[in-house]
Amino acid sequence: MTVDLIGFLGVVLVAYVVPGPDFLVVVRSAAEDASKGRAAALGAQTGLCVHMLAAAAGLSVIATRSPMVYDGIRLMGAAYLVYLGVRAVLAARRAARERRNVKEAAPHAPPEGGPAGGRFRSGFTQGFLTNLLNPKAALFFLSVLPQFVDGDGPLAQQIFFLGTLDILIGVAYWFALVLVAARLRALLSRPTIRHRWELTTGWLFIAIGVSVAAAA
Repeated sequence: MTVDLIGFLGVVLVAYVVPGPDFLVVVRSAAEDASKGRAAALGAQTGLCVHMLAAAAGLSVIATRSPMVYDGIRLMGAAYLVYLGVRAVLAARRAARERRNVKEAAPHAPPEGGPAGGRFRSGFTQGFLTNLLNPKAALFFLSVLPQFVDGDGPLAQQIFFLGTLDILIGVAYWFALVLVAARLRALLSRPTIRHRWELTTGWLFIAIGVSVAAAA
């Protein structure tokens, strides 16, 4: 089996570095809690596993060649991103109202993240669904990845090899990003900064979701 590893690694690294929905989900989750950030990263890569298996089985070909199926996945992904954004914006506004109503609350208390198990499930679910409902991830395995395989070799085996490499690189990258993003938590312990962060990331989710829905 002969594959173009150097070219493939270059494309994969660029794909991860360029911010997208997965990037925003992981960073936002990590800023809330490091374990939630790692869970979001694992969720995103699990969604990528599904795309890899679907591509190897040929299911993604059907989805991407059928405009109705592709648009359905795209719109569901867009709706989910908008949902995350609206929820973040509403949570920020609700927290601001509570701070105004409860003057005696400690102004520098760190934000509550809920039980550890709940944070992990929430982060994993958000990462998984964001990636799973992103048709561009499926297109990567169908249009980009095949450019680096040997046409005379076993296609499914090569897809598994390169896809697994992609996923492992992603786990390492996301976990490194979580370490950096988790340092934002100290800043977010300040209510004003946290309010602005929630609003900004919320509107970013909404903007990305709208742009995905409006894409041709």
